[in-house]
Amino acid sequence: MPKTRLLTEFGIGSSLRHRDYTAAARRALQDALWRNSINLAELFGQPKEAMIIDVEIAAPDPDAVDTAALSDVFPYGQVTVTAHKGGLDVPRPDGGTPTVIVNAAINVSLNLEPAK
Repeated sequence: MPKTRLLTEFGIGSSLRHRDYTAAARRALQDALWRNSINLAELFGQPKEAMIIDVEIAAPDPDAVDTAALSDVFPYGQVTVTAHKGGLDVPRPDGGTPTVIVNAAINVSLNLEPAK
C-alpha cells in the first residue's frame, strides 16, 4: 500500500529570552496540533499507531534543535522529525540574546489502497 498524505498542519513557536531552538520547535508543534481535533486514522478504519507523521522544523540553527526530544509531543504514530535552515533570529536593540522564531509543518499520512 502506498503512503498517502492526508493532512498538513503548520505552527509557529518562539523562545523569547533563552535562544532555545528545541523549546521554540516544541511550541511550534503544539501550536499546530492544538488547533485541530481530526481523528484521521479512525476515519480510515486504522489504528492511531498506523499514522505516519513527518515533521519539518525550520530554525535559524537547525543543528541546535534536538529532533529526538520532539517526538514525545505526539502520543501515537510513527514520527520522524527533520530540522532545516529557516525561521528567524530577531535581534534585540540592546544587543542581548535574540528572540528565536521557529516554524513547523506536520504531514500526516497513512498507507492506503489506491481508489479504483
